[in-house]
Amino acid sequence: MAIRTTKLNRTFKQFIEKQNLFFVATAGADGRVNLSPKGLDSLKIINDTQIVWLSVSGSGNETAAHVLQDPRMTLMFCAFEGDALILRTYGNAQVVYPRHDEWDGLYSLFPDYAGARNIFKLDIDLVTTSCGTGVPEMAVVQPRADTELVPWYAELGDEGVDAFWRKKNVVSIDGAPTGIFDDGDM
Repeated sequence: MAIRTTKLNRTFKQFIEKQNLFFVATAGADGRVNLSPKGLDSLKIINDTQIVWLSVSGSGNETAAHVLQDPRMTLMFCAFEGDALILRTYGNAQVVYPRHDEWDGLYSLFPDYAGARNIFKLDIDLVTTSCGTGVPEMAVVQPRADTELVPWYAELGDEGVDAFWRKKNVVSIDGAPTGIFDDGDM
């Protein structure tokens, strides 16, 4: 049976904490909607109405660009094993960059991942569930990010990551600034 509420209860928190994967959806004022899968140990529940998650570098930075334009964000969690369930959290998000005062405190919640570029704080105003019986049961074989993504950024080093960000993460696919640099993304 579908549930609609304004906060995470104990059961919802336990479900979220067991997931190896979640999805984030955002959209700017104009342009494309972005939907991204996220893994790693990159999500923490702060309380019944707030989640923070760490974004490690990738080929784009759509979520940051969108949140700067419009703070709406949806996180979706699917049961790929056990009882079927889909849980979504809706709300408004804020992006925190390494240059911000809040960074160190929030970043300390996560493992030290090479290429970490922003943290999103989601203030939840709606939580919904649906049956999820259309989602197949699947097993996790291995976490690719631990063996491919993070080591690649570690090998780049700080200067290499900075150059990568300047090449790939300064603007969204629709040309909106991501705010990754304090110098106006130049």
